[in-house]
Amino acid sequence: MENIAVVELAESASSYRMLTQMDLLRFLKAHASEPELRGVMSHTVSQLGGVTDIIFGVTHRAKVIQAIKCMRTAALNAVPIVEASSGLREDHSQLINGKGRKLIGTFSSTDLRGCPISEMQSWLQESVLDFTETLSASPSHTASTQVTSPRELVACRGESNLAEVIDKAVTKQVHRVWVVDQQGLLDGLVSLTDMISVTRASLLSESS
Repeated sequence: MENIAVVELAESASSYRMLTQMDLLRFLKAHASEPELRGVMSHTVSQLGGVTDIIFGVTHRAKVIQAIKCMRTAALNAVPIVEASSGLREDHSQLINGKGRKLIGTFSSTDLRGCPISEMQSWLQESVLDFTETLSASPSHTASTQVTSPRELVACRGESNLAEVIDKAVTKQVHRVWVVDQQGLLDGLVSLTDMISVTRASLLSESS
């Protein structure tokens, strides 16, 4: 609690800047070929233990309002949109285990920030897949969005090296890279936190 006043004073200063995870990854990307980083960057994300393989997602039939409630309950900033099963009866209003499902897209809190308030109410009952497609075509969203559209899949393989995965995250300005197999089935994800953690662990290991 004693630090709160200090932080508030610092944020009010004209020189205040926040160091983000993306800033760190930009630095790692820019220096990936240097001797200190070359070793860890050449390892695959699977070898480094950087893949999170417990993945909760929503089916492409889930409604926007249902996905928002699921994400809020589970404290998630984004979920994968996976293909609904044709042979099983599923509750599309709930999060499901997305592992081994066909990856179709991403539903993210960032998409919601780019959604025009005047149109949001009418979109709540749309499917998440229709929503991302509609949003990506919206002129107001196109003007405010960054590099990656809601429909663009940023994915890698477990055999992708760390340098490649960091490059995708930085270039596409996303907070996670989905891991898929040869058939495009979801196998996990590598978050910005994962990328930084495995880099740190590897560098500490080499220095000890």
